[in-house]
Amino acid sequence: MKRKQAGLWACIFVLCITLIGCGERKQSSDTKTDVTAFVGTNIFEGSLDPVKGAMSYGYSFTNNALLKVDFNSEYIGDLATDWEISEDSLTYTFHLRKGVKFSDGSGFTADDVVFTYETVHNNQANNENVDLTRLASVTALDDYTVEFRLSEPYSPFFDTVAMLQIVPSDAYDSELFDTMPIGTGAWKVVQYDANQQIILEANENYYAGAPEIKKITLVYMDNDAAFAAAQSGQLDIVMVGANYANETVNGMTLQKFETMDVRNISLPVLEEQTRKNSEGKEVTVGNNVTADKAVREALSIGINRQTIIDHALNGIGVPAVHFTNNLVWASTDTYEDGKVEEAKKLLEDAGWVDSDGDGIREKNGQKCTFNVYAASGDEERYNLAVALAENALELGIKIEVKTATWDEILTLQNTAGVVWGWGQYSPTVLYSLFESELFLTGGYDNVVGYNNPQVDELIHQALSANNQEDAISYWKEVQSTANQDEPYLYLVNIQHCYFVNDNLDISAETQIPHPHGHGSPIICNMQDWTWK
Repeated sequence: MKRKQAGLWACIFVLCITLIGCGERKQSSDTKTDVTAFVGTNIFEGSLDPVKGAMSYGYSFTNNALLKVDFNSEYIGDLATDWEISEDSLTYTFHLRKGVKFSDGSGFTADDVVFTYETVHNNQANNENVDLTRLASVTALDDYTVEFRLSEPYSPFFDTVAMLQIVPSDAYDSELFDTMPIGTGAWKVVQYDANQQIILEANENYYAGAPEIKKITLVYMDNDAAFAAAQSGQLDIVMVGANYANETVNGMTLQKFETMDVRNISLPVLEEQTRKNSEGKEVTVGNNVTADKAVREALSIGINRQTIIDHALNGIGVPAVHFTNNLVWASTDTYEDGKVEEAKKLLEDAGWVDSDGDGIREKNGQKCTFNVYAASGDEERYNLAVALAENALELGIKIEVKTATWDEILTLQNTAGVVWGWGQYSPTVLYSLFESELFLTGGYDNVVGYNNPQVDELIHQALSANNQEDAISYWKEVQSTANQDEPYLYLVNIQHCYFVNDNLDISAETQIPHPHGHGSPIICNMQDWTWK
């Protein structure tokens, strides 16, 4: 239904802009103050309410958190100006910025912080992005000082604080805030038309000064219609996939943005067997091909990631053998790929040989072939899987590429490869990928069945570290140790691409590295946009 609505809206939108002058690129002038942009549809598919997890990865536009991520991927003050952490790492004290107002004109104080955190804490099931289960208490010491007490040391608490924007205690309305939140951010929503458009106006009360651009309209349409609208001159920004990278649009320039948005393939590490899940139900897990470490390692060193990127993504992206190095906790370990002969020897030494001359290796009657699934409708992930399959065939490994819905993938992820997208500022993603206790607990955590007591202990030490330096060291060691087992095949840190009006300066230098979720992250610095 959403796709049909998007297509209908796109037709109406394109018809309207055709009537007012198809092909005329919006030009800058002393009086021009508005921008029209397509930044994907994700922003329309969930609530705008921070209490429910909206915009938790660094690109909120209506509300602010106590901390924010800067363009160096480091945390700096936003609604907080400075802070202290107790020696036992259980108490965090934040000193708040004075003189801040919400978009409705009311003043911001510590009571709003306490209200926001207590509301999320008491309704944790409504916010899967911001985990406050270790929060013991939050107290306003005075109007501009807030104290957080944790039940146990938790080094990613800074990440948590940066992910939760503050709502006003006196004006919060759970239903209203889904579409019309009130916040301290640079923008306020003045019109929300479901699956059509969100119209924003500059918040004149914004503590850092109202944006120069006074109105931004975010439109909802499918990718093809959005690109057509950009070609007709009626969009100032349009998000595009890598398949559009070689296109040209009159009056617009393609801009590529650095991300921490990695694509990897999960490779089940268990042999095929039956296990009980967290509900006590017997399920089949494991894969007899990917369970062999030699197969996983041969893929890791034998494929050519740049060739895969060139074939699947028009060369848009950076080869990846782990998470991106623009994160302070990411691994700096690296290695060369494309070592075909070395990969072949690994396979042969492990007993995988092509005995019948069909180009596919086998071992004890088992062909070296397995399935990899891409989510239905995700062309880029499908293309990546196809390009990987072509590359792997040179090693004598046959990958069957298939598509499935995410509901179907939930039933397939423990026995087959899946093309995943991961990317956030918090290192807790590593907990999700490697923690053994998460296997078969539901969701997308540790789908490969990875179990390494040393890694589990390192994760525990990282989470309970009483300072960021030790935590980062442990997180790096988590990756160094786990990656030796090759449970995931990292392929690419994708780059997010947008055609941008040549007369619009989106201040690329203040763009933060984009987290996972192509589209919305470009709006992270809308307050800095100007017309040239």
